[in-house]
Amino acid sequence: MSSVITAPTYDPTSTATALAQKTTSELQAQLTNQTNAASATAKALTTLGSAISLFQSSLSSLAGPGKSLLAQSATLSDNAFGSATANSRAATGTYSLFVKQVATASQVSYNGLADGAGTGGTLKVTLANESVSPASTTASFSADLSAKADTDGDGTLSIREVAAAINSASGNTGLVSAGVVTVSPTDVRLTSKNTGMANTVSLDPSAVADATLKTGLGTRVPVTNAQDAIIQLGGSSGAAITQGSNTFTNIDGVSLTVTKAQNTGDNPIMLTVASDSNGTAANAQAFVTAYNKLKSALDSLLDPGSPTGNTTAGTFAHDSGVKVLQSQLVNLLRPVGSLSLASYGITASRDGTLALDSAKLTRQLAINPTGLDQLMGSASASGSSGVLGALNTYLNQWSNAATGQIQERTTANTKLQSDLSKRQDELDTKYNAAYQRYLQQFTALQTLQATMNSNVSIFDAVFGSDKSS
Repeated sequence: MSSVITAPTYDPTSTATALAQKTTSELQAQLTNQTNAASATAKALTTLGSAISLFQSSLSSLAGPGKSLLAQSATLSDNAFGSATANSRAATGTYSLFVKQVATASQVSYNGLADGAGTGGTLKVTLANESVSPASTTASFSADLSAKADTDGDGTLSIREVAAAINSASGNTGLVSAGVVTVSPTDVRLTSKNTGMANTVSLDPSAVADATLKTGLGTRVPVTNAQDAIIQLGGSSGAAITQGSNTFTNIDGVSLTVTKAQNTGDNPIMLTVASDSNGTAANAQAFVTAYNKLKSALDSLLDPGSPTGNTTAGTFAHDSGVKVLQSQLVNLLRPVGSLSLASYGITASRDGTLALDSAKLTRQLAINPTGLDQLMGSASASGSSGVLGALNTYLNQWSNAATGQIQERTTANTKLQSDLSKRQDELDTKYNAAYQRYLQQFTALQTLQATMNSNVSIFDAVFGSDKSS
């Protein structure tokens, strides 16, 4: 007797998987597309925010408070005695000066020291101007000489442990450096970080417990006397400027650092402040480069794509808001009054990128040296003006951390991603329910088929050789 069970057989697992996927496939495809789009938007917003932030940082560094694209230079007639720099506030001119004295840091030595016999007490370190009476204290701190300073735990304080306690004292914020000089006998040398008479170093060992250390740390030997820097404007008989630092900023916009004193009878040094065309060109090129980087980022995000060129569209290809941002940046570069970027050598190429003609910039600066600053203005929040101010103000509408377009769009997109995640969880639940239902049904069918096939085999065994009929 041959089998009459000809129905197809099914694998419960693969069949349940296929049917469950078919149940949710349309919704899953839609949800996947929405999730991918939201993820792409999040990434694009980060890219756009970063590009705008970098551009605004460039504007701030070029034309923030107290800055401008117009560069000034400061040079000394003899660099052996120092160096100078100038910013945009510096007025063009020549200054005669004489370096009478450079500032030095205090260094003192405590000689013939011997290790202490025990621990305890504190050692006071003082920085003061001792040329006045009473001495004017600049700073002071105390080194802890208790058992904590005994780093090797032998119950005594060595000279090196005393120096280490001074260097690690909580109030010693780099003010004083203590070092051990191994001679016969041993010395501890203290050096002040800062120059000037106000930073003369001294020790007060009156609160040190060990008598040996107290005696040894009570006698100071000057190694290098602290002194102030002195320059005289107008030559060796000019008005003296005295200060603790070797860097002078008394001339507005100029920083002068002296490194060597002149000898009596030396000719004055000439400090010349002048326009720096190379520096101005470098600043203008920095603006051009920063703008082109922002434009490149926007172009990529707004790229319409090309089916024939096998390129995909940018995330914001159909975003009208970002397109307005792109066009508004171009509008803000247009001439302001009678001045224009083109007149100073900054022009737009066919693809919209900017380029700088340094030679044309230099020629126009010779004709109108202040015009570039009037045109470009300032990106300072407190004094926004010109092209740079307009660009920065407009971009704040996008970059503001509380109310900007980037933040608002990011908040909305984050909520969308959260909603999509919940929908995915719900769809996963629906899929799992369908899978379990189909798995149960086809497992039962598989069991039924196995039972029927088994019964057919029994019938064949019993009736297969029956000849009566």
